[in-house]
Amino acid sequence: MRHGKKFNHLSRKAPHRKAMLSNMASSLIAHKRISTTVAKAKELRKYVEPLITKAKTDTTHSRRVVFSYLQNKETVTTLFNEIAEKVADRPGGYTRIIKTGNRLGDNADMCIIELVDYNELLLKEATPAKKSRRSRRGGKKDDATTEATPAAKAPKAAKEEAVEAPAAETEETPEAKAEEAKEDDKKDGE
Repeated sequence: MRHGKKFNHLSRKAPHRKAMLSNMASSLIAHKRISTTVAKAKELRKYVEPLITKAKTDTTHSRRVVFSYLQNKETVTTLFNEIAEKVADRPGGYTRIIKTGNRLGDNADMCIIELVDYNELLLKEATPAKKSRRSRRGGKKDDATTEATPAAKAPKAAKEEAVEAPAAETEETPEAKAEEAKEDDKKDGE
């Protein structure tokens, strides 16, 4: 009976499945992002995240344990030297799965699995959001700030007048004059 055996076998025998996950984990560590099916990505996440957690403690024993899973010296070195430093303060969740649609040949659900700390686009968007965050709680205002506010309002009124003045000048451009002349000619012709 198979009670409690719930993991996805991926239609492969155990040695084939272990070799495939090892190769996919090595590729993910080397390239920081790979494209695969959703089922394989979910299994790869279970396979690679404990290895990244193990890489946070850089000892000979942990290197040998990780090497027994990956079987690739270069990716083990990259994992311990580069990736472990970047994810040192993260308590887990090192990978992200982004679904990309269906494969043309067999309509399989495809996705991209990537290391979270290596997506430059999302990291750039996340940093300005933290800077622009404001507190919504109103605090006690100082006397100096209340006195400065009327002075701050005066330059705004001057700026509004300055904005209105160029708008009036733009109405009397040569193009506007030419259009007015054409309308006058049409009225005279009638």
